[in-house]
Amino acid sequence: MGWWKKAIEAAKENDPSVHSTAEIILTNSGVHALFWHRFSHFLYQHHWYLLAKVNAQFWRFITGIEIHPGAVIGQGVFIDHGMGVVIGETAIIKDDVVMYHGVTLGGTGKEKKKRHPTIETGVLLSAHAQILGPITIGADAKVGAGAVVLEDIPEAATAVGVPAKVVRIKGRKVT
Repeated sequence: MGWWKKAIEAAKENDPSVHSTAEIILTNSGVHALFWHRFSHFLYQHHWYLLAKVNAQFWRFITGIEIHPGAVIGQGVFIDHGMGVVIGETAIIKDDVVMYHGVTLGGTGKEKKKRHPTIETGVLLSAHAQILGPITIGADAKVGAGAVVLEDIPEAATAVGVPAKVVRIKGRKVT
């Protein structure tokens, strides 16, 4: 299945307000941002940095979602109510990730190396979660609304708070 179909499928699966495929294609800002990010990323990979950034900034203005052209994004990613989402240059987002408004995948410095998070498959990032630095959020993890994550989160864990702490792993409370 192509990435475009996976994006539409992810919107249908994760957004209960959706009534049709046409509605998604015409009005879903997350789908639009991810579609145009693929074009910006292609330009970036081919060293057309200025054109890639101009395209990304134009779509940031239209959608309210800022995705650096260098970010690597998998299939089936869903950005719901994407206003204020920021995804940094060295961020990696694997398949089937759900992100809500205000999420930041940001850096903590000006180094030229990997400085943004890696988000593994199946992660849920709740509204206004801030994931900062070259850390990894493990597969199927959940990050609570407003959490500030500064350290790796293990697979199938739930993390909440400022700074974020793991409170559950595989559904069981952590003491």
